[in-house]
Amino acid sequence: MTAAHRARHHVMLRACAHDPDHSMPRNFQPLLPALVLLALPAAAEISDATLDAAAVAVKPDVVAWRRDLHQHPELSNREFRTSKQVAAHLNKLGLEVKTGIAHTGVVGILRGAKPGPAIALRADMDGLPVTEQADLPFKSQATAEYRGEKVGVMHACGHDAHTAILMGVAEALVSLRKELPGTVLFIFQPAEEGAPEGELGGATLMLEEGVFGIVKPEAVFGLHVWSALNVGKIGYRSGPFMAASDRYRIVVKGRQTHGARPWGGVDPIVISSQVVMGLQTIVSRQLDITSYPAVLSVGAIKGGIRNNIIPDEVEMLGTFRTFDPGVRQQIIERMTRTAEDIAHAGGATATVEIGDDNNPVVVNDVALTRRMLPSLQRAAGAGNVVEIPYVTGAEDFAYFGQKVPGLFFFVGATPAGQDAVQAPSNHSPHFFLDEGSLDLGVRALLEVAVDYLQGGTG
Repeated sequence: MTAAHRARHHVMLRACAHDPDHSMPRNFQPLLPALVLLALPAAAEISDATLDAAAVAVKPDVVAWRRDLHQHPELSNREFRTSKQVAAHLNKLGLEVKTGIAHTGVVGILRGAKPGPAIALRADMDGLPVTEQADLPFKSQATAEYRGEKVGVMHACGHDAHTAILMGVAEALVSLRKELPGTVLFIFQPAEEGAPEGELGGATLMLEEGVFGIVKPEAVFGLHVWSALNVGKIGYRSGPFMAASDRYRIVVKGRQTHGARPWGGVDPIVISSQVVMGLQTIVSRQLDITSYPAVLSVGAIKGGIRNNIIPDEVEMLGTFRTFDPGVRQQIIERMTRTAEDIAHAGGATATVEIGDDNNPVVVNDVALTRRMLPSLQRAAGAGNVVEIPYVTGAEDFAYFGQKVPGLFFFVGATPAGQDAVQAPSNHSPHFFLDEGSLDLGVRALLEVAVDYLQGGTG
């Protein structure tokens, strides 16, 4: 009961007590039901001390789960072992569990003992085709096939931590079920890094297969461990936060000839090198980046097989990142014009293909971010919650945020005292996670979830 409610309640009860007939004044009689409700003691709320105890209780298991998952990473849409472990844990907790959503996705449903809103908490489960170089006793030795090649597999982006954190949060909230209002949808998502070629997956497929039809949340929350922040820090941004990502493929076709007689053909390798340089001028010289940043990168070039043969064609693969649909369209148009015109000038042809599996911008709902900021500050300490610049990395959490208000935030992963700016980044074979980030991740999601369900605004 707020102070205003208490004062109003006190005045009304005094008016009743001084009535000579010991009856309710006529003008107060319609308010009797409200007065009865106000006179009742406020429902007990879950305290910070209770959340602390719940977080501490799950800590050893969270660390153990993360280390096990780190040692046994699985690529997108192949998270068979991981999803089996997650489902077994949620079943053990007594939750309603659904499996096989978007191939290997797992969902758990916790219904609190008290009425309240519904929210969703999301973690991703997949690893990357990266051979781990970090020196850990639980270092990954896993291998798999990716794009026809044998590759190492590593949790180089920290999804093992996200999964372990959410498993811990589920256990902690189950322990508080008697005091918990509302419903929590735990989403363990596969293929955040992108489904294999020719397959569907990730957040889009989970939504298409009805994950929000099981329980429709009012809000969705997620986190990501982040090497550019030291452990103990939380990074957030209201509004546009993480970039939209698009992949592209450019094929330059020339005419094969002997390496000793380049004038006898059309060299697609030289022309491709000119296209690469031309692409660099799109962001640096052709876009107004004072409002929104943009990135355009070439990630792979393949052409030729022998030292003395100029090949027929060269394939280039890359990505571009944007925060505005208009800027995205400009990049597509300018990429196409640049590649085609440079190729034509050299007697070749170029085709530009834009992938149809792009991620949209991750947008943190402004009102939700403002409401939950005190929750993050309680979890980390006010001085440890920092607003950060635009992030050109992408996340398919964005699709969940298109359906309901969302909040996505970063949890620092680099050890204290180490320069986080120079630390190996997410997706690096040297990526290293300080396990203190697990503690803060659990505490932050607990604060956010419980505060929202209890109607807290800080």
